[in-house]
This record gives sequence, C-alpha cells and structure tokens, in this order.
Amino acid sequence: MTPTPLLFLLLLGLMGARATVDLRTAAAMAAGLCKTRPTDIVFIIDSSRSVRPSEFEQVKVFLAKVIEGLDVGPNATRVGVVNYASRVKNEVSLKTHRTHAGLIKAVTKIEPLSTGTMTGLAITFALNVAFSESEGARVKSPDISKVAIIVTDGRPQDNVKEVALRARDAGIEIFAIGVGRVDMNTLKQMASEPLDDHVDYVESYSVIEKLTTKFKEAFCVSDLCATGDHDCEQVCISSPGSFKCACKDGFTLMDNGRSCSACSNAATDVVFLIDGSKSVRPENFELVKKWINQIIDKLDVSETKAHVGLVQYSSSVRQEFPLGRFNNKKDLKDAVKKMGYMEKGTMTGQALRYLTENSFSASQGARPGVTKVGIVFTDGRSQDYIGEAAKKAKDQGYKMYAVGVGNAVEDELKEISSVPTGEHYFYTADFKAMAQIAKKLQINICQEEDPCECDSLVKFQKKVEDALQALTKKYILYNG
Repeated sequence: MTPTPLLFLLLLGLMGARATVDLRTAAAMAAGLCKTRPTDIVFIIDSSRSVRPSEFEQVKVFLAKVIEGLDVGPNATRVGVVNYASRVKNEVSLKTHRTHAGLIKAVTKIEPLSTGTMTGLAITFALNVAFSESEGARVKSPDISKVAIIVTDGRPQDNVKEVALRARDAGIEIFAIGVGRVDMNTLKQMASEPLDDHVDYVESYSVIEKLTTKFKEAFCVSDLCATGDHDCEQVCISSPGSFKCACKDGFTLMDNGRSCSACSNAATDVVFLIDGSKSVRPENFELVKKWINQIIDKLDVSETKAHVGLVQYSSSVRQEFPLGRFNNKKDLKDAVKKMGYMEKGTMTGQALRYLTENSFSASQGARPGVTKVGIVFTDGRSQDYIGEAAKKAKDQGYKMYAVGVGNAVEDELKEISSVPTGEHYFYTADFKAMAQIAKKLQINICQEEDPCECDSLVKFQKKVEDALQALTKKYILYNG
C-alpha cells in the first residue's frame, strides 16, 4: 500500500509544530522504493507515573512515524499496541486496523495509565494475548515475522528475564528501547541477539523520534542505493537487498570497499580528541569508539601514509596512544576498543591546548611537513574557555573537525572547526546517528606538488623545445 498525501497530513497533525519530517524516507516510501515484509508487530509501551504526559505524547509520535513507514495491510504488516504500567491494557489488536489512517488515529487516543512499571507482566500479556490468533496474529510461519518493540524509561518492578526468554523462544524478535534513567541490564535481558541491533538508548523522550529511521529500515526491503541508505563515498551499485561501491574516473576504491581516493600517496597525521565526560554514559562511549573505528576504516593507514593518535579528556587529559604507534588498521582499531571511560567533567579548552602543545609535536610522533588533522568529539558545553586554544590550532595550520552530540553547543563546534565550517563541523541529537556523521566526514588530503620539482620540469621542457627548434633550423638549412 502506497501512503497517500492525506496520511502524511494526519501524521503531521499529530506531530505538531515541533515535528520534523524525514524527507528522504518519506520520498522513498512515496516512490515505492521500500516495502516491508509480512510482519506482526506489537508495540509494548511504558506509561508508568515516571513518564510525564508530554513525554507520552512523544512516544505516540514515534509510534505513528514508524507505522507510517510500514506496508500496512491484512496480508502485509499488522500492528498492535499494548499499554502498561501496574496493569496492562490492549489498546490496539493486530486484527483491529488495516490502514495507516486507522492505526494512527487509534494511537493518538491512547492515554497513560500512570501507575507502576510491570514490564514482565506486559511481556507475558503480549506473548499470551496480543500475539494470539484470536487477536489477529497469524499462524507461525517462516514467511511471517513476529516483532515486539518495548519502550520503557525505568527499572521494572517484576522479573523480565524468564518471560522475555519464553517470548524469544516462541519466535518473537524483541527490540528494547530505553529512555533516560532506564536500567540497561534489563534492556539486555529482554532484547534479542545481537544486542547491538536490538537495544537502543536515548537520553530523553524528546529525541526518541531519531530512532524512527532505524525501525523503518529494520522492516524494509529496499533499493539501498535509491534510498541513500549506503555508505559509498561516490558511486553505489544496487543488487537485491544489498549494494557495492565504486568510484568515479580518476579515483581508486580503497581497501574498506567504500571510500575513494585520488591522493593515495598523501601522508597525514590525524589525532582524535574525545570527550569522555560523565554525561556521555558508558553505553554511548562504546558507540563513540565504534565511530572512531569507522573513520579509521576510511583512512589509508600505513607507515608512510596516515598515522593516527588518540586523546581522551574529561576534567583532565589523557593520551591513549601517540601518532605512529600503530601503523595498521587492525592494531589501531584494537587499541581504540580497549580505551577506558574517564567520566567526570568537560574541559574542552584544556584538551585543545594539549592538542596544540603536545599531540602534534615531534616527540609524540608527528612528522614534519605532513598535514595535521584534529577531530574533536564532545557531547556538552565546555566548562572552560576554548577560544584561544581553538584559534591557535587553526593558526598553526591544523585542519580541525568538530563533532557534537546531544547537549553539545553548536557555536562552540563552529569555533573549533576549520573553514568552511559547513564542511568541518557536524551535530546530531542522538549517539545512534553518529554512524551517519562518519559517512559524511571526509578527510581528503592530497600531497601538494613540490614547487622545486615543478620548476625543474618547466626548465627541462624549455630546454627540449629549444633543442627541437635548433634541430629544425639545421634541417631547413641543410635541405635548402
């Protein structure tokens, strides 16, 4: 079923003035580039007293946006919604609504229950009732997927481990979304494997919409090149449910199979300056490390080409490893994975001073005459002054990138980044979206021509031309 303009208007009405529209995904859906496989999906949403009414409205917006991306229909995707607190309420059965409009209208009418947090009871209800044939679930089949999406913001008051295991054993794929002060171990006990794909965390309900794209993609079989859901730097070549990357003429596909380079001989010193303050949280710090390794994958790391250093900061600064210690990607990425989380404050100015005074010095492995690149990551406002150190880094000729997440201040990111700032600073509200920044951040450094070599070439060419002219004159005189 192709979504109509009326359905988009219904969704926009629900979202209100604060909403933003994922135009790329909407365009792909409207163009028929994405079709969800037949699935029975049940949302299990926490409406306990810790979830404020305004926050519960944001959960409903999230549900509506995910539903809008599904291929809803009796023979396609069926959707149910279970609402829970100390008790459980079956708000929408899998058999009730067979259109986007009907589902979204039903979601808008759901009211919070505002009592305790009996997550185990809600999963039991979903297993025994919501996913039953009497409520519209289809007979278990390899062609029909069963999916539960749990959204919660607290620690459950009952046991979830055993009942979640029973649900998974019954063939239900469980996604667990945690918000705010949620217990991460509980999410892991509920979710299916691999946990990286099935556990999500957002710091507040205000950014839960950021997960919409993930769930649209999870149920979507699409032309990945046409929808833009690929990480090819230049050319994407489609294949069923997959893609491969290629490069334009004059460029070479790098070892990672995604990036293209016209500067294969460029030598670069790259230092990551990573915020490890307590606001990042341990689970997000793991995402930051994955993001660093995504960028390392795009570099031509070797003894003579790209060298990488890593510095972490919070209330103090700690060098994880200097430039040149590791000259292959495997060792580099292993070292990044082993980086421990510092926690404490956010002294970005102090960290920038360390970068200018230490990281790019010869004693720390920096090479003379090689382009220097600094990549700064932070998730909040600096607790000290950054202006002087940021200016010094750029005055010394360093190419500076600034990446911010969550509560990072965009004015500070712009102050850190090189010009044009539009190409050197990046911001996202959600740590899960950092992978997209890794795709966009391009460190394109080409080796500059040696002016001496160029001058010598011109002189040589002039001598050849003069010699040819002399030979031509002699030939004319001889034959005259």
